[in-house]
Amino acid sequence: MPIVTISRGSFSGGKAIAEKLAKVLGFRCIDRDIIVERAAAAGVSQYDLVGAIEKPPSLLDRFRHKKYIYLALFQAALTEEVRTGRVVYHGHAGHLLLKGARPVLRVRIIAPLEMRIEMCRERLRLSSEEAVRYIQKMDQDRQKWTQFLYGVDWGKPELYDIVLNLEHMEIDEACDMLAGVVKRQRCFDFGPHCQQEMDDLALACRLKASLATDPATSDLEVEVTSAKGVVQVRGQVSTPNQFQEIRRVAAGVPGITRLDLDGLG
Repeated sequence: MPIVTISRGSFSGGKAIAEKLAKVLGFRCIDRDIIVERAAAAGVSQYDLVGAIEKPPSLLDRFRHKKYIYLALFQAALTEEVRTGRVVYHGHAGHLLLKGARPVLRVRIIAPLEMRIEMCRERLRLSSEEAVRYIQKMDQDRQKWTQFLYGVDWGKPELYDIVLNLEHMEIDEACDMLAGVVKRQRCFDFGPHCQQEMDDLALACRLKASLATDPATSDLEVEVTSAKGVVQVRGQVSTPNQFQEIRRVAAGVPGITRLDLDGLG
């Protein structure tokens, strides 16, 4: 059974759908807070981690590199948590953070603004005007964040396998539709090949997070990929000595069968 990611705007009903879908399928349901708690085990602030995945960096942001570190930790925690499948994840940009792994059913939930305003008012005790401003701010931040990291508009339908509009659909109906896709569509079966891809993604993210937190390599911003345990690191080093430091860090990451640093300059 696959991984399901639920992407949604604030107060669009995505959380309720994720929780119900997980119950129907017998999957685990994981939200952002669970991943933040796991990522924070590396010794960073949960508050800073949340800020890194919610607030897009500005052009003058002094903490852009810290955001890179926090996101590396968050992605490593997420991939480790979901890599065996049978999980529904609802949180920010799960479909993008798990890009390259299969099978991930990428779901986008949308709802009319009036519905979102009402939910926001009830939960946060805001006026209608305050609720509109809150929702618009959250949507804008998410759009800027995904544009900065991936160069894409998070609302583009081509980023998802299914887009569900709750304007004329109840939560139960949306859940039944998604459960049917998971159960009946063979393209979302979690076979050995898919498990290998997930294991490779988790391994690459594990090394990236280790490099981001090791004092000797924490200033680097690199791309890490893995294919059946053969890990490649691409990017720019600050000093020639960092080649050896990367090898040292990689030696402490279980699962790496060979390390390729030819992509470093």
